[in-house]
Amino acid sequence: MRTTPLALSLGLVAGTIVALSAAGGAQAATGRYEAEVSPAVCDGTIDSDWSGFSGSGFCNGTNAVGAHVQFAVSAPAAGTATLTVRFANGTATARPADVVVNGTTVAAGASFESTGVWTGWTSKTFTVPVAAGANTVRLSPTTAAGLPNVDHVELTTADAPAPAGPVLYVSPAGTAGASGSQADPTTLASAITRIGAGGTIYLRGGTYDHAQTVTVAPGNDGTAAARKTIAAYPGETPVLDFSAMAESSSNRGLALNGNFWHVKGLVVQRAGDNGIYVGGSDNVIERTVTRFNRDTGLQLGRIASGTPRAQWPARNLMVSVESHDNADAAGENADGFAAKLTTGPGNVFRYAVAHHNIDDGWDLYTKPDTGAIDPVTIENSLAYTNGTLSDGTVNANGDRNGYKLGGESIAVDHVVRRSIAYRNGKHGFTYNSNPGSLKVSENISVDNAQRNYTFEAGTSVFRGNTSCRSTSSGTNDKLVGDADASNQFWSGTNGSRCANHSGALGWSFASNGSLAVTFGGRPVTW
Repeated sequence: MRTTPLALSLGLVAGTIVALSAAGGAQAATGRYEAEVSPAVCDGTIDSDWSGFSGSGFCNGTNAVGAHVQFAVSAPAAGTATLTVRFANGTATARPADVVVNGTTVAAGASFESTGVWTGWTSKTFTVPVAAGANTVRLSPTTAAGLPNVDHVELTTADAPAPAGPVLYVSPAGTAGASGSQADPTTLASAITRIGAGGTIYLRGGTYDHAQTVTVAPGNDGTAAARKTIAAYPGETPVLDFSAMAESSSNRGLALNGNFWHVKGLVVQRAGDNGIYVGGSDNVIERTVTRFNRDTGLQLGRIASGTPRAQWPARNLMVSVESHDNADAAGENADGFAAKLTTGPGNVFRYAVAHHNIDDGWDLYTKPDTGAIDPVTIENSLAYTNGTLSDGTVNANGDRNGYKLGGESIAVDHVVRRSIAYRNGKHGFTYNSNPGSLKVSENISVDNAQRNYTFEAGTSVFRGNTSCRSTSSGTNDKLVGDADASNQFWSGTNGSRCANHSGALGWSFASNGSLAVTFGGRPVTW
């Protein structure tokens, strides 16, 4: 298990995350166990040659029946837990393995399917029995091909009582007219219309097949003191799957148009447009994964074309969220995250990770029709390999930047700090014609295809930024504004700080939600 999380918060993390959780609410305890960290055992080698893993490496098992990887995990009480295995299989065929917990096979011949490429890390979950205290988890291959590469496992267990406020339960088999008790679960759409302020909607694990947008309507609000919550049931992973949708701008997945909601722990995938669209204000989106959607994974914008500017989404916090492999048919619109065109003040992305999206990691685009948006803050975040999907697909129409911070020469004073851009298909950080006074500080940009930083107009302020390249080739950074000697931009050579930012990229979320990033196994700190 990781013992040294990335020191990003400087006092912000614990207070913010705890305060945003519903008072007295049920929580899920998640422990992460890295394959390269003792007492884990890898019957093979610990490698770091394929980027995208967490920690400092991954288990590359020997290609043989029974050549296993084993983890020592801990549970606070006996019962069931969700075991999540993060793996990559760059071959064309599945690599089956037995999942063995405390000596008992709980999933025989589980299929660890092809991920297309060895950098195509993905996760598979299992519901497993656990004993109180120490447990062992072993993945044992059942064919001579051996295991996929195994990055880590996570064990999620319940560790707190149910919330004091009203509760409704939802399951894939729930019905709209059901009471919403654990024994008689309802649907998400029904629960959203019935839950009161301070209440929690728990989604049981499993796949929820939807053909229509699930909407929190305008006016369906919590309060600052009593948010409405949609959360994964402790220890389980609900997946909202919108595969039945056609690609269309009207076919979003989850549309959050109310205020003072907290959405936590959901996977939203394969929507015909955005996975999650936030039109409301004062919401928290936490530990969600938006993937394989046919426009931007998680986007903020006004509810309708007639929504007045005063009601554009404001003061939303996106924290410990991941968005990847979002791609539209044209290959030019689907980003990881977007707060563009029509967003109000105070929106923040913190500990967010955007990777392998067909267009950009972040898009803060503006245009004359709607004018300037309010400044957005991006902090302690990561954008890597945007412009290329996990399966290697590239579309020439995509912009392929890590952080695209403007559009059409409209000035907006965004804040980007302590964030990382790595090997994106065009620029790492780009003003994208924004002539404003951006605050760009303590960021790291490495090996992006064109420039690591490109700011060609405006009065932006640059402090403590680092730009690195693993070879002597590359385009020099371009800075217009106030850049002092605290920066180490690239103009043909690396600065001294680049020695700490070489090698394969690894990342993970710590138990408190903060983002831990490594280069070549070395933790990034500020």
